[in-house]
Amino acid sequence: MTTLTRPEGTKPSDLNLSRRKLGAAVLGGYAVFALSAQAEPIATPETGLVTETVQLSPPDTQIPAYLARPQGAGPFPVVVVVSEIFGVHEYIRDVCRRLAQLGYVAIAPDFFARAGDPSKLTDYAEIRKIVATATDDQVMGDLAAAMAFLQAQDYADADRAAITGFCWGGNIVWQAAQKTDFFDAGVAWYGRLAPPADAAPSERQWPVDLAAKTSAPVLGLYAGQDQGIPLSDVEKMRAALKAAGKTDSDIVVYPDAQHGFHADYRSAYDAEAAKDGWRRMLAHFAQHGVAPAKA
Repeated sequence: MTTLTRPEGTKPSDLNLSRRKLGAAVLGGYAVFALSAQAEPIATPETGLVTETVQLSPPDTQIPAYLARPQGAGPFPVVVVVSEIFGVHEYIRDVCRRLAQLGYVAIAPDFFARAGDPSKLTDYAEIRKIVATATDDQVMGDLAAAMAFLQAQDYADADRAAITGFCWGGNIVWQAAQKTDFFDAGVAWYGRLAPPADAAPSERQWPVDLAAKTSAPVLGLYAGQDQGIPLSDVEKMRAALKAAGKTDSDIVVYPDAQHGFHADYRSAYDAEAAKDGWRRMLAHFAQHGVAPAKA
């Protein structure tokens, strides 16, 4: 069984890919690199939903996005779902369907479409190459394109908008709350807050550096056993938010959980922590004006 315990997924030495696991991932549409052969992922039905792939129009090109929404005229509040490094695979699509079943328009842009599909790869170095092409500026532009698309749809109430993301996407949630004014609330699942200890010097700014610019309240959901995001980073972020007077943002740590604890296709999945985090996410959205609408 493979356990992913780091924000970027894992290291090659952690992997022991089997033909069974590879086949299950391909047939199910899950990320080949991360699927546990023992996993029993949640499968949310499309009953009562409209699901489709739509095209977004950032300045440089068009990119696809998976969209799930309730049947009916709406308008429904929106949630942008930001993937892990594995892109828009079945787990992310299912998260969109879960939100749509509650009464949200959920959209997951494919931020990596310009460079490839990391969900089909088993080579971690190749995955990293694809992910590295999605610069912070590009991703903020893609979010702008997603919101522009939603604003043009009669079924979407883009004035009530939230964002959530996992791993790589958790970092993007913090950035979106700090660099854009698109969202009323965000929930970041175990996204990096500060550079890794072994990172080369860089001018890149991280969420902890931009805490004072956090304009939308963010709830961070983190794992006590995360090998890549030390609790010292969590405490730095808490301190930075407090110093900036951002009292409507908060961070919850699940002491016994591992990185990726919401990902039900991984061996790190923690059903209790995932359920509690989901409950807290919905409450955070509702508290800040993005309550789910009944379909």
